Amino acid sequence: MEQTTAVIDLDLPGPRISRHVYGHFAEHLGRCIYGGFYVGEDSDVPNERGIRLDVVEALRELDIPNLRWPGGCFADDYHWRDGIGPRETRPRMVNSHWGDVVEDNSFGTHEFMDLVEMLGTDAYVSGNVGSGSVAEMSEWIEYLTRADDSPMAALRRENGRDEPWKVPFFGIGNEAWGCGGNLRVEQFASLARQYSTYVRNHAGNDVYRIAAGASDGDLHWTEVLMQSFGPLDAPADAAAPAAPFQGVSLHYYTFTGTWQDKGAATEFSADEWYLALKKASFMEHLLTRHGQVMDRYDPAKRVGLVVDEWGTWWNVEPGTNPGFLYQQNTLRDALVASVHFDAFHRHADRVVMANIAQTVNVLQAMLLTDPESGALVRTPSFHVFAMNTPHHDADALDVHLRGVPSREVDGGELALVSASASVKGDTALVSLSNLDADAERTVVLDLRGREVTGHTATVLTAADTAAHNTPDAPDAVAPVALESVRPHELGLEVTLPAHSYATVSLDLA
Repeated sequence: MEQTTAVIDLDLPGPRISRHVYGHFAEHLGRCIYGGFYVGEDSDVPNERGIRLDVVEALRELDIPNLRWPGGCFADDYHWRDGIGPRETRPRMVNSHWGDVVEDNSFGTHEFMDLVEMLGTDAYVSGNVGSGSVAEMSEWIEYLTRADDSPMAALRRENGRDEPWKVPFFGIGNEAWGCGGNLRVEQFASLARQYSTYVRNHAGNDVYRIAAGASDGDLHWTEVLMQSFGPLDAPADAAAPAAPFQGVSLHYYTFTGTWQDKGAATEFSADEWYLALKKASFMEHLLTRHGQVMDRYDPAKRVGLVVDEWGTWWNVEPGTNPGFLYQQNTLRDALVASVHFDAFHRHADRVVMANIAQTVNVLQAMLLTDPESGALVRTPSFHVFAMNTPHHDADALDVHLRGVPSREVDGGELALVSASASVKGDTALVSLSNLDADAERTVVLDLRGREVTGHTATVLTAADTAAHNTPDAPDAVAPVALESVRPHELGLEVTLPAHSYATVSLDLA
């Protein structure tokens, strides 16, 4: 068997990996908000002003950089004024997208911004283009961020908040090609310019505006949005782009079946294991192709690509509401995440943010809460995020892989080893994924340019590819020290167990 080697020049840092590619997403969907983040002040679950304290504590372990809210499809049905003021007088609404349930609006703007402050994270608010108005969006950002006695600032104070909040990120619509209005891109590009104009910077709050972008490989959508900027081929030190939004989004989900039957979360074959990872690796292709389109109009990379919905989407767990999108989360999901992060790191020059869908109890969640016992479970995907925190705001390092085994999957080749690396000061982190379901793999780290004075390594794996955590077995998939790291004449030799994700932290002179 040919030796697998990863050549890493530790002294040649590349673009900065924004911590915001480790962002999260919380939609009014199933038990993400109600029963996930928010239980109400009268709940027996320990809470502060209705917000679950164990959820906050767990997410602080991840140093989550931003949280996107209130959707998703829900955002384009959401009217923010319905979610302020005394809870008992807030009007109700129908959540037609997710379960056709009645929403009482008890979790609104103040509750979300309270959650953001408790987490120590940044707010990414998604505005309503589909069923809202320009004035509504303009007044929301004023309500959130203005400090003086303007009408919306005064209304905020009436509702109990004196000081304005910081809102660094604001989304201009969501999936405008679908649930956000079924618009043609030419229509939406004009609306995005119009709505963005009225998302103003108040009281020193500089907003990064993100226009709803493409689904999957719809390059035409990205191209029309980029054309709406006008000329962007000026020198890098020239003025900012003329268009009033600064980023465009991209959505892509991983599943092994069809939209109607996506595949099971825990009952899958070996072929489905590899197919899921092949689908996940398609993110690399999407980032390359959408990035090429953006490069034609914006060679200086002033406009950011924001992958604000990504992750696995499986059939719901048996016996649960089909509209609540509750699924278990296995070791397979963890490796889907690691493959995505490697791609985001390689495209750090263009990808400025990413948001996994979703944070609690929905799709590829970080946390699952048990509605009967109230127990909180950290998923395998949670652990990948935790292991990767040293990549936050570190400088990407190129990883040149040689001798990587592959497998034919779905008419193409799936590389069975994935890797990325970064450096921050005197520490580097190397991420390694062994996607082979059955065989371990030894990788030689050919470390060049700086002296390595020490190392530690961690691995996430389990006996079975479908292993997952439950209230009865919360650590069935949990990180442990990786002992199979040995000195090598080129640097280090790392043996990765089958179906595993590992990080190797390097101390540098």
